[in-house]
Amino acid sequence: MLTVHAAPLVLPVGAAAVERGAVAVDGGRIVALGPYEAVAAAHPAARVRQWPGVIAPGLRQRHAEWLLTRCYHPDPREADELGTDPLSGEAFARLARELDATRWAGSVRRGLQQMLRYGTTHLTGPFRDPAVRTAVSRSGLVEVPGGVTEEGSPDLDPLAGGRDLPGSVHTPLVTGARADFAVFDVPDEAALVAAGAASCVVTVLAGRLVYRRR
Repeated sequence: MLTVHAAPLVLPVGAAAVERGAVAVDGGRIVALGPYEAVAAAHPAARVRQWPGVIAPGLRQRHAEWLLTRCYHPDPREADELGTDPLSGEAFARLARELDATRWAGSVRRGLQQMLRYGTTHLTGPFRDPAVRTAVSRSGLVEVPGGVTEEGSPDLDPLAGGRDLPGSVHTPLVTGARADFAVFDVPDEAALVAAGAASCVVTVLAGRLVYRRR
């Protein structure tokens, strides 16, 4: 279905920001990008989704391998015992001795779901763990080359540590590109970098709405 996603500001990255902008998506691809009035007029039959804040390219998670293989992401049913935050370090090492394949696969899936909550659309690979490879393939998230990086402190937020937006995306928003983007409830790029990717309210993968904050 042809859909126009509109917001007070579109940040394509690599091109000028568009106030009262829009991104038109059809068949998983971006078919138009520009001022809302022009995009909507060119696609009068499209469904329109109005979002707050800014539309920006989806973010690239540089520490995906570490977050998925050296962290345990608790099931909500385990919250009383394990809490809700990812377990790493000694806590993960102790728990890892007790994990069977089912619990491990569940942790990986939940880790990927958490990444979507931070506007992540691309993951730096490679992924050697079979459970991780399978989960990433099924998730729709895009694996990109880059090697395993230890730079910085791993964080679910790709913008953590003061990283800028251009350095945290894989592909700018351009006509013809795959429709991978996120919506952040902030007024502009400076506010996004300051607030971090926890301000994400929507994540779109290949035109599909895969996360929406309730």
